[in-house]
Amino acid sequence: MASSREYLDFIIGKLDTLDNVSSRKMMGEYILYFRGKIFRGIYDNRLLVKITKASRQLMLEAIEELPYDGGKPMLLVDDVDNKEFLYQMINEDV
Repeated sequence: MASSREYLDFIIGKLDTLDNVSSRKMMGEYILYFRGKIFRGIYDNRLLVKITKASRQLMLEAIEELPYDGGKPMLLVDDVDNKEFLYQMINEDV
């Protein structure tokens, strides 16, 4: 199932005070960029993050999910309504 433009707009809206957030549609999904660097992805209307030391520390209870068949596991961001948490994740990874 492809991600909807509405979900992308919802996530981008949560990041409204950050400059230089952009997206690129790829095969029905969206890759998110901050200052030109990939920082997240939207797959099947789920916000997923690459597994890094910082993402693991911030999301100790996060569930690993595949973004697509054959993809590497990523962490599911289930608290997408928490702007402070989203900003913290971005600042830790970028």
